[in-house]
Amino acid sequence: MQLDVHPAQGSVQAGPSLQAPAPARVEPQAHTLWPGGDRVAHNVFLWPALLVVLVLSIFPLLVSLYLSLSRFELVPGGFEFNFVGWDNYQTLLFGSERIHFLGLLKPPALGGWLVFGGGVAALAWWLARAARDPRVHAGGLGGRALVALLAAGSLWLLVGAFSPGGRPGTLLVTVIYVGAGVTLQYGLGLGLAVLTTQRLPGRRFFRVVFLLPMMITPVGVGYMFRMLTDTGKGPFQPLWKLLGLTNFSWVTDPWGARVAVIIGDVWQWTPFMFIVLLAALEGQDVEPLEAALVDGASPWQIFRALTWPAIIPVSSTLILIRIIEGFKIVDLPNILTNGGPGTATESLTLHAYIAWRTFDLGGSAAVAYGLLFVVTVVGVAYVNLVRPRLTEDP
Repeated sequence: MQLDVHPAQGSVQAGPSLQAPAPARVEPQAHTLWPGGDRVAHNVFLWPALLVVLVLSIFPLLVSLYLSLSRFELVPGGFEFNFVGWDNYQTLLFGSERIHFLGLLKPPALGGWLVFGGGVAALAWWLARAARDPRVHAGGLGGRALVALLAAGSLWLLVGAFSPGGRPGTLLVTVIYVGAGVTLQYGLGLGLAVLTTQRLPGRRFFRVVFLLPMMITPVGVGYMFRMLTDTGKGPFQPLWKLLGLTNFSWVTDPWGARVAVIIGDVWQWTPFMFIVLLAALEGQDVEPLEAALVDGASPWQIFRALTWPAIIPVSSTLILIRIIEGFKIVDLPNILTNGGPGTATESLTLHAYIAWRTFDLGGSAAVAYGLLFVVTVVGVAYVNLVRPRLTEDP
């Protein structure tokens, strides 16, 4: 120990050597109850969720696949499933259920040939353009070729079914429901969303009113439109009488029944489009809009150059959701028209349900897997081909 003596003050002070050294910092160490505890905990929390997914999702798919390859038969003392391979699918595509599933196809007239030829030419041009694009690899080109082949086949079904003497099957009827329904729902939903973002009196009230159809069950919507379309004694009977439609029945005319189903579906699901698009519009940055107004841009120019590109990502996802849901339509055609007249308004889901109700479990599962194939192809094609072009920067 060293002492510093200062005679003037007559004091003794401890030098630097008297200062105690700072204690070393001890880093905390992680302690585990047993070796590999993190891995065990990971498995404990992960596997129950995977098992739930397997039981509720994948297992029913596998069972349905087996049913689609089997035939259900009642036997003394119970029932049994006999494996028949692809017979149920052959019945749908080439057998007794072909007209029900694909429709009654007739040779197209001159207009039909022109439509089919124009569609095939457009698909060929699209494939040739993709083949010259260096960004498209061999796998992508093969996928586009498959999509083009399926699109050409669908176009042939459309032309043949709408030729003189032809009629669409449940597959084409479902596609009509999805195409017409989603288009009208998006157009009306976007229009109402833009309208309610304006500074108009009563806009808050109408925002609530436009959501009311979402609060009604699909069964209730079906019965309501069944009552509204009754031209003989429904609430709109004076209007039908004024239009000269008193003796007209929606459910006995194929296209009248299909239009009634589409109107009911549009009325039910337009609020879903409306509320999502309204949120997207109100979430926009207002500074570019105000700058455009100051520069003298018209409302249409602002919408086309600023608003529309801003809501395209939300719109593309919203359309995909509605396309997938639209293919599963069953309540309205079942309650409103019972699939009639004949099978004119049957959707694929209703087709599968009716087959299941008549104990044709194999045929029902085959129709359901046909629906799964169609939804998968349409969804994948939309995600890989359409959505990137909608969301890319101009």
